Amino acid sequence: MNSISNFPKQYPFLTILLAFQLFRLLLLPFFGPMPQDAYYTFYGDHLDWSYFDHPGMVGYFIRLFTTVFGKSVFVVKLTDFTLTSATLYVFYHLAKLFLSRQKQNLALGLMGSTFLVSVLSTISTPDVPLLLFWTLSLIALYHAVFKEQKLAWLPAGLLMGLAFDSKYTAVLLQFGLILFLIFSNRYRKNLLSGWFWLGLLISVLVTFPVFYWNYQHDFVSFLFQSKTRTSDISRFQLKPNLFLGTVGTQLFLLLPVAFCGLVLFSYKFIKKALFLWKLPSDKILFLLCFFLPAFLGFFLISPVYWVKINWMMPGYISGMIFLTVFISQKSAKINVWMAAVLHLAFAAEVIFYPVPVKSDDTWFGWKQLAEQVQIRQKAYPNTFIFSADSYKTSAELRFFLPQKIYAQNVLGRPALQFDYVGDNMLLLRGKNALFIDSDPGFHDRLKSATTPPELITRFHKIQQLEPIFIKNGNQEVRKFWAYYCEGYQP
Repeated sequence: MNSISNFPKQYPFLTILLAFQLFRLLLLPFFGPMPQDAYYTFYGDHLDWSYFDHPGMVGYFIRLFTTVFGKSVFVVKLTDFTLTSATLYVFYHLAKLFLSRQKQNLALGLMGSTFLVSVLSTISTPDVPLLLFWTLSLIALYHAVFKEQKLAWLPAGLLMGLAFDSKYTAVLLQFGLILFLIFSNRYRKNLLSGWFWLGLLISVLVTFPVFYWNYQHDFVSFLFQSKTRTSDISRFQLKPNLFLGTVGTQLFLLLPVAFCGLVLFSYKFIKKALFLWKLPSDKILFLLCFFLPAFLGFFLISPVYWVKINWMMPGYISGMIFLTVFISQKSAKINVWMAAVLHLAFAAEVIFYPVPVKSDDTWFGWKQLAEQVQIRQKAYPNTFIFSADSYKTSAELRFFLPQKIYAQNVLGRPALQFDYVGDNMLLLRGKNALFIDSDPGFHDRLKSATTPPELITRFHKIQQLEPIFIKNGNQEVRKFWAYYCEGYQP
């Protein structure tokens, strides 16, 4: 008993981590599925070598958990929570390679209290397995480089490949490694080592599923992730609000003390390197080479392109260890206390939903929607159901309903992975449909003033039905338009 009661005093930041993880676990049953949860469950329901918009690792893990424990919202969330808990465990061991025991625990508490971990623990995204394999890769690379264990290059290559099988951002692992070896006088010799090149070769071979799927589909995934975005960036239209939005999202993920600390200490080391030609120690350089490319790279494009909240996440693995080297315990505690207060507010929003989210990126109301759609389908039998808001409503309805739900490819528009599951629109010719259309900015109970033009070109007759309203208690908080469409023409 004494050892248990003394544990918080001996390991305060480790206690903080455990408290936050217990808090997240207890919060899981109150979540409905986010659209991302439903979409990547859809991945798992249609196993393939890879997928249109991402590699398949997150879908594989969800399929594993739902096969073992049954398909439910909680099990999907449990997948994220379990993988993220594993990432924190591995992060603890990675921090041990760079920090004293006291600083190691501080790093774990600092990382574990962030919203970054809360997002990963509760929302299915490719970043969930990415960060696990990214962290494992850094441990293997540490042993290969600093411990000069030649055989460590083999698991390092395997893990870097598995990270890429999670998300394309993992290519920054190889980039960071080469960058470190170029700048490190002591370890530059590894660039000429056969073990280094063997590790890189293994990392490429392990990505075979991704390249094979792309080969089968004219490399459409690589084109989607690269060509579309680079063309937007190349227009180079400065939009300061995009930069400010990126700052805001990263402040949310890390909270002000940690984020500002990373900016400040990174600036100091970059300034020394550029103006004094002075590089940090090899271990600090190693941490920076796996942090700054993601952090600086995405911030550099943020004035001309919207950088999503999760794109910088893998960089924060080494970034938070780098920060812990210099941050004081007092500053870390301030960040943790801010995190605690904001997480309580977050819990209130999840459980009671006092502030409705004016977006389809919400966990609330999807099951209610599915129940209402089922009622509509009974009133209009022999209809197929579809939606056209990218993937969100279609994925959510697929999650809850037993029948096949179609997406915007019904209207001839690209529909992400929905285009690659073998649906033949020609087989729907002449059939009637229910079209469900979200109204994210819901402000009245009226029907839509117009009929979507795309429906008119695809159906002979269209009847707008009464809208579907989603309630939180007695308050209507979400709205969906519904249309009965007759005589589909693909």
